[in-house]
Amino acid sequence: MAAVSLRKSNARLPPEVNRVLYVRNLPFNISSEEMYDIFGKYGAIRQIRLGNAKDTRGTAFVVYEDIYDAKNAVDHLSGFNVANRYLIVLYYQPAKMSKKSDVKKKEEEITRLQEKYGLGSKTPSSSSSA
Repeated sequence: MAAVSLRKSNARLPPEVNRVLYVRNLPFNISSEEMYDIFGKYGAIRQIRLGNAKDTRGTAFVVYEDIYDAKNAVDHLSGFNVANRYLIVLYYQPAKMSKKSDVKKKEEEITRLQEKYGLGSKTPSSSSSA
């Protein structure tokens, strides 16, 4: 009901508000149907993607049809208890996600260069004293 009043008053939303939500701290055994039950209460859902790889388990992306429904879901489901786990519901921000992958790429590049030039990553000053 709060979303309806927001629409009529044409209130400006913060820039981070997005139709795509990133959900963390999910139980590993949660099903898609349970996700639709939990998140569907706040509006029409276009898509839910559950993480199933080792490093993405317990996470999901939820895409709503309407941005106001997504905002309502974030407001109500952040900290919601599911199977004794408190959900972390955030707006998906591609810039922040890509920065994490950029850091990994840079670390891999540094490691590759260290191996190429025979530099140790533990104590670089010990190899220079001759």
